[in-house]
Amino acid sequence: QVQLAESGGGSVEVGGSLRLSCAASGATYRSYCMAWFRQAPGKEREGVAIITTNGRITYANPVKDRFTISLDNAQTTLSLQMNSLSHEDTAMYYCAAAQSPGGGLCKFVRGNYNYWGQGTQVTVSS
Repeated sequence: QVQLAESGGGSVEVGGSLRLSCAASGATYRSYCMAWFRQAPGKEREGVAIITTNGRITYANPVKDRFTISLDNAQTTLSLQMNSLSHEDTAMYYCAAAQSPGGGLCKFVRGNYNYWGQGTQVTVSS
């Protein structure tokens, strides 16, 4: 079992920055993909960024060049540096982990991820 716990959310003005963290515990060596998803009110949960344990990174188009995902060497802390935030980034942010030894599940598909954190709220205001 993998346990995930996000932190770092909050309120920020347009153009500002936030850094989210996700502490992973349990059988993390089994996790091949770790990802950030977000869900705005009334919208579907969408993928934001993915990182595999061998360092392959994928970003969703809306956050490219603004967000940076990283995983520490111990593979126990997932981070998301968010810059140039806009109103459209307001959402609950979730970290997720998928057991995918071959990497085939490392996609922006919610059902591919076995484990989820409780979420952390990010609010961007004028």
